[in-house]
Amino acid sequence: MSETLRRQARLALVAVIFLGAAWVLAPFLAALFFAAILCLTTWPAHCWLIARLKGRKTLAASLMTLALALAVLVPMSYLAATVADGVGWLLNTLRAWLAAGDFSPPRWLAELPWVGKHLAAYWAKLAGSQEELARLGQQLFEPTRKLLLATASLIGQGLLELILVVFVAFFFYRDGEELAAKLALFADRLGGELGGRMLELVRTTVMGVMVGIVGTAAAQALVALLGFLIAGVPAPLLLAAATFFLSMVPFGPPLVWGGAAWWLFDQNETGWAIFMVVWGAAIISSVDNVVKPILISRSASLPILLIALGVFGGVMSFGFVGIFLGPVILALARMLAELWSEPAKIAA
Repeated sequence: MSETLRRQARLALVAVIFLGAAWVLAPFLAALFFAAILCLTTWPAHCWLIARLKGRKTLAASLMTLALALAVLVPMSYLAATVADGVGWLLNTLRAWLAAGDFSPPRWLAELPWVGKHLAAYWAKLAGSQEELARLGQQLFEPTRKLLLATASLIGQGLLELILVVFVAFFFYRDGEELAAKLALFADRLGGELGGRMLELVRTTVMGVMVGIVGTAAAQALVALLGFLIAGVPAPLLLAAATFFLSMVPFGPPLVWGGAAWWLFDQNETGWAIFMVVWGAAIISSVDNVVKPILISRSASLPILLIALGVFGGVMSFGFVGIFLGPVILALARMLAELWSEPAKIAA
C-alpha cells in the first residue's frame, strides 16, 4: 500500500470517528452548549469560590452547580407546574362551557371601554344560532386541546434539558481549566494567531450576549414591578422575581403579566386588567426587543444590526441556544470578512 493511500485511509478513519461522535452527541449538543455558556459567564465567581475553599475544585464545582440548580431549575419547575395546572383547568372550563350550551357573552366583555358593547352585541348575535355555534366550538376544541398539551409538553421537555445542563455544568466547572487549555491549543494548531483571535471573539461575544440577557431580565422585572404596583396586583415583588427568571425563557414574561391580568378580570377589575394587558404587551415584552440588542452590542463590540439579526435568526434556527450561537457565528463571519478584504493581513 502506498503512502498516499495510507494517508487517505487514516484521514477517512478520523473523519468516520468524528462523524460518529457527532452523531452520538447530536441530541445533547444544545445542552452541552448551554452548560458551557453558563460556566463561561459564571467562571469568575467559580474562581473566587476556589480561592475561598483553598483550591478544592470538586467542592467548588458542587457548590456552583447547586447555585445554578437553584437559579435555573426552581423557576423552570414552577413554570412547568403552573402551566400544567393552567392547561388542565382551561380544558375543563372549555369542556364544561361547551357541554352547558350557554353561549351568552361574559358580563365583563360589555364593560370593555370603546369596543365592549359592540363585541358583546356581535357575540350575542352569534349565540343566537346555538346549533352552529356549538358545532364550531366542538371543531375548535380538539385543535385547542392539542395546542395546549403541546405547549405543556414543550415546557416539560425544557425542564428535562435544563436538568441535563446542570448535570453537565458540574464537570465543566471541575475540569474547566484543563478543557480551556486544550481548546486554546486546538485553536492554535488549527488557525494559529487567527484561531486564538477567533476563540477570544467567541468568549467576548458569549459574555456580551449573557450580559444582554441578564440586563434585559432585570429591566423587564423592573417595569413589571412598576406595572404590578400601579394595578394593585398582590405580591408584586414575587411576580417581578418570576418575571426576571422567566424572561430568560421564550414567552416567559407573558405568563406572569397575563396571569396577573386574568386575576384582575376575575376580581371584576376590568379597567386594571386591560391596563395590565396593555402594559405587559407594550412595555414589559417590548423591553426584550429594545434593551437586549443595545446591551449586547455594547458588551460585545458588535454592530447592533448584527446582534439583532444574530439573536432573532439564531432563535429561529437553533432554538433557545441560538440566542448565543447566532451572534457568535455572525461575529466570526464578520472577522473573516474583514481579514479577507485586506490582502496584506492574509499574506502576513
